[in-house]
Amino acid sequence: MVLHNKIDRKLLRQRLMDENFSRVTLSFYRFVAIDDPQAFRDELYVRFSSWTVFGRIYVASEGINAQLSVPEQHLEVFTDFVQQHPYMKGVLLNRAVEDNGKSFYKLKIQVKYKVLSDGLDNSSFDIYNVGKHLDAAEYNRKLSEPGTVVIDLRNHYEHEVGHFEGAILPEVETYKESIPVIVNMLEERQPDNILLYCTGGIRCEKFSAYLRHRGFERVYQLKGGVINYAHQVKQSGMSSKFTGKNFVFDDRMGERVTDDVIARCHQCGNPADTHVNCANDACHLLFIQCSECAEKFRSCCSESCKEVALLPIEVQKQLRKGKLHPNAHHKSVRPRHGQ
Repeated sequence: MVLHNKIDRKLLRQRLMDENFSRVTLSFYRFVAIDDPQAFRDELYVRFSSWTVFGRIYVASEGINAQLSVPEQHLEVFTDFVQQHPYMKGVLLNRAVEDNGKSFYKLKIQVKYKVLSDGLDNSSFDIYNVGKHLDAAEYNRKLSEPGTVVIDLRNHYEHEVGHFEGAILPEVETYKESIPVIVNMLEERQPDNILLYCTGGIRCEKFSAYLRHRGFERVYQLKGGVINYAHQVKQSGMSSKFTGKNFVFDDRMGERVTDDVIARCHQCGNPADTHVNCANDACHLLFIQCSECAEKFRSCCSESCKEVALLPIEVQKQLRKGKLHPNAHHKSVRPRHGQ
């Protein structure tokens, strides 16, 4: 059996759209010592492929981080397998808030040095000595306590569309970049309580352990992240202290938690919170675009990218390979490089 996908992505996307059954989007993580990450990776690929599970999984010696789309008819056997496996037993399976089942179109499982790119030396501290997990109600109560600082561990493009009231929102591009910024800030402020949150909980898990290592004792984290918080708020009817959308790393790019639109279109400045990737594949810039600008720019980030995207596919490919001068077909065409 081939343990990786070899089918064109366009065909895979079409197959997904043609499916006549429902899917459920799930995510989970666990920090656990894995003796042979490659063998574990291959085991997962064989099992999950047999159930037509799609998604993205990172496996490392420090644990597993997974975002998946599971066919409903295989959900029970999938759940049983995960909860009985020694490396995954007891994990919280975070179910998507807004889900049409079209979050992933293929299965990709990679062995990494780490499941999180954090720049931390695992051998220098106990990564399992984590902060206290709080459910939604406990988190809301703790938010109102004096001397409490709440920190968003996500990147700027994530918290731009949604965040907790009064949260510190570091203007960073990566989780790794945020760690020294936040630690320095906390050492200056010395708050009574530190509340952490992220999308599904994994960034908080590692960072809370690091903060405890640095001497901070009253460290708390939102169990299951914003995804689980949104479920609990909706099920209980309690007031949401998180406003807007929760950015997610799949084809949906967001789950609405409240109806508030707190961001603006990056092109016209009107209220909008829909993330898109520029339709010019040579650019692929992630940005926020309203429906009017999407129509005007044909889902591109600029006029120049729109003109590239309108060229025949083969011409675009030649441009990306540098085998065709950008002015060969239109004087304003300028290929752009992705992030």
